[in-house]
Amino acid sequence: MMNNLFSIFDPFSSILNIPLNWLSSLLIIMFFPLNFWLINNRFMYLYNLIINFLKMEIKNLLKTESFKGNSIFFITLFFMIFFNNFLGLFPYIFTSTSHLVFNLSFSIPIWLTLMFFGWINKTQNMFTHLIPNGTPPILMPFMVLIETISNLIRPGTLAVRLTANMIAGHLLITLLSSNGPLISNSMLLILILMEILLLILEMSVSLIQTYVFTILSTLYTSEIH
Repeated sequence: MMNNLFSIFDPFSSILNIPLNWLSSLLIIMFFPLNFWLINNRFMYLYNLIINFLKMEIKNLLKTESFKGNSIFFITLFFMIFFNNFLGLFPYIFTSTSHLVFNLSFSIPIWLTLMFFGWINKTQNMFTHLIPNGTPPILMPFMVLIETISNLIRPGTLAVRLTANMIAGHLLITLLSSNGPLISNSMLLILILMEILLLILEMSVSLIQTYVFTILSTLYTSEIH
């Protein structure tokens, strides 16, 4: 039962054991054709509304013009992760963001870039962040240790948070649906209703976790100024 349950997360579960499931991450290309080929419609209106909202959020968090172009990067990151989360809820589409290695491929490069840039160009500010204002002298060594550990685990916490939420929702949906053939017709209607509610919840989670990932990455960037 456990092998069948976790097989939905197996990237080698495709034809001839070739990990073609990772290609599902490229499905985002189908949803974003060049804008000049499209007329104004509800999809483009919603797309522009989300972009403007994210742009304002990122601008408010950064509070500086030192990082020009960051809005484009973080908005692209948002849509990339969101569509991988959202499309994974459809049948027979592999959820790339349920794998830690996929999420680490986003969080580690972002963290390393910020660390290299900060320690090379903003060394004094990076040392300042290790000791919060008002820290008693006796506690300064401990605060440096705590802040250093907190800084080092940032890419891991970003990736693990997203991975755990994606896995938990998919496992719960799979566990409930596997009981379908074993229950009566009256209980089957209740099960279908629960599955629909859970699917709506997972759609919300896919959006919320993407937003959290993007905003936290932006906050880490705002500390380097």
